[in-house]
Amino acid sequence: MSSDRNEGQADAAHPRLRAAVIFNPSKQGVDALRAAVGRAEARQSFAPTLWLETTEADPGKGGAHEAVDAGVDLVIAAGGDGTVRSVAAGLRGSGMPMGIVPLGTGNLFARNLDIPVNDIDDAVVLAFSGADRVVDVIVAEVTRPNGDDEAHLSLVMAGIGIDAEMIQNTNPELKKRVGWLAYVDAGLRALPASKPFPAQYRLENRRHHRARVASILVANLGYLPGNIELIPDAEIDDGHLDVVVLQPRNLLGWLFIWRTVFWENRVLRKSALGRQFIDLTSGNRRQQIVYRRGRSVELEFEGGPQEFEIDGDEFGSVVSARFRVDPAALVVRVPR
Repeated sequence: MSSDRNEGQADAAHPRLRAAVIFNPSKQGVDALRAAVGRAEARQSFAPTLWLETTEADPGKGGAHEAVDAGVDLVIAAGGDGTVRSVAAGLRGSGMPMGIVPLGTGNLFARNLDIPVNDIDDAVVLAFSGADRVVDVIVAEVTRPNGDDEAHLSLVMAGIGIDAEMIQNTNPELKKRVGWLAYVDAGLRALPASKPFPAQYRLENRRHHRARVASILVANLGYLPGNIELIPDAEIDDGHLDVVVLQPRNLLGWLFIWRTVFWENRVLRKSALGRQFIDLTSGNRRQQIVYRRGRSVELEFEGGPQEFEIDGDEFGSVVSARFRVDPAALVVRVPR
């Protein structure tokens, strides 16, 4: 009895750490997730995990607040990009570490941070024992056609124009079968019907820029599935957001954009000679795709409402938007 009392006193003096898992019950792999978390608990000597399901009404933000209020030491978001983004919104500014177990199809945020996207066990181990990295998030404040104002969080990138139309047109059944490749099918269908629209944008209260654009992307990270390096210089912890303006005038313009993303960004930028070649031949590219960087950007669309997406999820239509970076707002578990 004395030994039990001493152990109890030791436990009270050094309480075990505890994790919370906020998971989307509609995703495949929940049983494997529970088993992997149980093994990690035992290995790391954690107390039993707090399990919280997401719902349509609360895709994760409320659960994150509940987990923080419960006094846990780690919150794990298990689901797709929507679940991860919603949990991150609830943890923003709290200093609470967020682990990620990807259970979706795109898993954009996890891919950019080198978190395993096809191995639940490895992702759980990383969530429990990885390194903490402090990263930026993007706050999107948008105005709807009816005048309503909304604020949303973006972890990877938000877009207005053809990329949002592409996501809106993605076949959900095809997405379940082939994952992010379904976006390629949607893109091939959206491109012929896309029409440039007049827009103006301004970074950090600088001068206004006007252009007819196919899409404007505001990014925290630059890599897309398929090893596409859309914004190779984007950094998740530099205190800035990156803006990409796609303004092709015709099919040749789209070919210049394709060359920039798939040839210049992926190949030429890797060497000093390649970067010199880009500088010497960038005249036509700069007319079709424009890269800018700042701490905030304001967008207005003169041709009427435009489709809007965040991190690969459709978010309806908007008539204007303002994006700002929230530096060092989130702590994420990443590979050591």
